[in-house]
Amino acid sequence: MKKFAVNIIHRPELSPEYAEKALGGAKGVQDESLEIFKFQQDTAHKYGLKTTIQITYASLFSQEIIDLSKEYNKKYGDEIALSLLGLPCKEFREKYKTEDFCIWMFDDKTKAEIIDDVFEKFFKSFGFYPSSTGSYFMDAFSINYIKAKYPSVKCAVATCWEEGPKAYHTCNNSWYTFMDGGPWNPWIPSKVNSHCPAKDKEDDSGIVAIPHLSRDLMACFDGNGSNFGTHPQNVLRGMIYYHDGDSVEYPYLYNLVDQYRHLEKYNDGYAYNMMFVGPGWLNKAGRWEAPYSLLAKSYDDGMKYYGKLKEEGKLIDMTMAEFADFYRETHPDYNRGECALWKDILYGSDKEYFWYADPALRTCFDFNQGGAMIDLRPYVARIPQKTGIGSENVYDASYPYLIQINYRAGFFTHYAGAGTIKSCKVSYKGESADLCLCRTMAKYQRVEGGVSLVANPVTITLGGLDIDIQTVITIKDGSGEIITERRILNDLKGEEITIEEYFTGAFGTTEYQADMSSLILGVGEENMQYSYLGRKLKGEGVAFVDIPPVSTRVEMGGEIDCAEVEEGIAFSPVYKLSVKKTLTKGEVRTWLKVKKAN
Repeated sequence: MKKFAVNIIHRPELSPEYAEKALGGAKGVQDESLEIFKFQQDTAHKYGLKTTIQITYASLFSQEIIDLSKEYNKKYGDEIALSLLGLPCKEFREKYKTEDFCIWMFDDKTKAEIIDDVFEKFFKSFGFYPSSTGSYFMDAFSINYIKAKYPSVKCAVATCWEEGPKAYHTCNNSWYTFMDGGPWNPWIPSKVNSHCPAKDKEDDSGIVAIPHLSRDLMACFDGNGSNFGTHPQNVLRGMIYYHDGDSVEYPYLYNLVDQYRHLEKYNDGYAYNMMFVGPGWLNKAGRWEAPYSLLAKSYDDGMKYYGKLKEEGKLIDMTMAEFADFYRETHPDYNRGECALWKDILYGSDKEYFWYADPALRTCFDFNQGGAMIDLRPYVARIPQKTGIGSENVYDASYPYLIQINYRAGFFTHYAGAGTIKSCKVSYKGESADLCLCRTMAKYQRVEGGVSLVANPVTITLGGLDIDIQTVITIKDGSGEIITERRILNDLKGEEITIEEYFTGAFGTTEYQADMSSLILGVGEENMQYSYLGRKLKGEGVAFVDIPPVSTRVEMGGEIDCAEVEEGIAFSPVYKLSVKKTLTKGEVRTWLKVKKAN
C-alpha cells in the first residue's frame, strides 16, 4: 500500500529574536505571533489536518498558549510537543546570562541544565512529559541525554538539510551554524553521531528523527536551501511564483510536494513530507517583497493542497509521535537504504540526481555528468563529533564529506586543480574523454540486498571510433560498497580502449582543506604518506587511502589490470585513486568501499 505521511508542525514562538530586533517592542511582537499561530492552526483544521504544536520555552510562560494547546489537543487530536527552539526570551536571558540560543552550541553541562529546565517546566504546565521535541539541530549528546532522562520522547526534529556554507554565504557570513551532511528524510539516529542512521539496535538512539523542512534535493544542494522548502514562505522568499491577473500562482510548491510523493516509487511505497513554519514567517509587516496578504494566502493554499490530497486518500496526516510509531513499523531493517531519484522541477531541464543514504554512507550521483558521484559522507566512520562551547566544533556540526562538488569543485575546475568527484575516463589512441561530459538519465531498480541505477547509454567518439557505453551503479545496503559497471554495447572491431575508474577525494565540512599530511596512500603492499609532492604509486592490487582525521579508509578494486594512487600538491590539496582496464569488448566491473579506519 502506498503511504504518503505528512507532519504539519506549528510553534507558538512568542519571542522570535529576529522579529523583536526588526520590529521593536516585545509586547507587540507577542500579540502578533499569537494571532499568527492561531491563524496557522485554524487553517490546518479548516482542511481537516491535525498538527503537532511545538511549545517553546517562551510559550511556557504564557497561560493562554498552554490553555489553547490543551484545547487544540482535546478538539482536534493535535499533539502537544516541546521545542528547544524559541529559547531566547527575557526569562531565558536573565537566567542563563547569555545571548546564545542554539541548544547544540552550549557546553554539555549547560545543555543538560537547559533541557531539564524546559522539560520540567513543560511537565508543570501539562502534567506529562512530551513524546516529541526538536531543534534546528540535535547533537548526539542532547538526544542521548533526553532519551535517558525523558524516555517518553520518541521523535525529534534533528537537522536542517544542507544548511552549511551556502546558507552562511547567503546570510552575509553572519550566521555561524553549519549542520549539513545528514539525511534528507526521516531516520533513526546513531548514539554516536546524530547525522548517521543507526546500524542496529545497539546503535539506536531510541528516537525517530525528522528533518527541519522537506527541501528540493537538487535546487537546495546546488544553491541556497532557504529558498526551496515545502513551506510556502520559502518559495516566496525564492521569488518562485508569478502573477496571473489578480491572482498569484506558485506551481513549484505543489510540484515539490508531488516530487516527495513520487519517492514512494523508490522506497517500498513509503513517502514523507513535512511543513514547519514559525509565526515570524507570516510577519504582518510583510517579508521578501511579499505583503502579509500574500504570505497568508500562500499558507492557506499550501494547507488546502494537503487537505485535497487527504480527501483523495493520497495522504495520511500524522502527529510527530504517531509518525515515529509508523516509521518504526515500516522500517524494520536498519540497513535498508533510503532512495531519491530526483528530477529538476524548478528550471525544467533533464538534470537528474540520485540520493542514497544508509548507516554506512550518504551519496549522490549526477546523471547530467554521466552518473558521476558528487557527494559522499562516510557514515560508517561514526565520527563522534562533539559540538558546542568547549569542543573543537563550537558552531560547525556538519558531518564531513569525502566528495562535495559545491565546496571542493568537481570535474569542471580552474587551472590545473582537480575537484572532488568519482567518474570514469575512456581513452583510445592518445585521446580521452570523461563521462562527466556525457548527459544521460537513469532508471531505478531494487535488487537483492541493495539498489541499482541503470543509465541510458552514451556515445563517446575518440580517434574516429564510436564507443557506446552504459553505466550501471549498484549499492549494497549497509555495506559501504558501491559497484560500478561500464558496459561496451557496440562492436569495437578489435580496437583496444582503456577505461579508468577514478576517485578524486578530500575531506572537511567547508571549502577550506585541513592538513592532509596524515593521509596514507597505497596500492597493494606499497604506500606513502601524503607530502604535497604530486607523487604516484602504481601496481597490482587494491588502491587505498587512509584518512585519520575522519577515521575513514577508502578502497578501490575490481576486474582490473592495474591500480594507481596520486597525492596532490599544495595548490590542489586532493588525492586520487584509480583503477584501469584495457579491453576490446565486454565490460569493466569495479568497486569502491568506504570503511571505518582504526
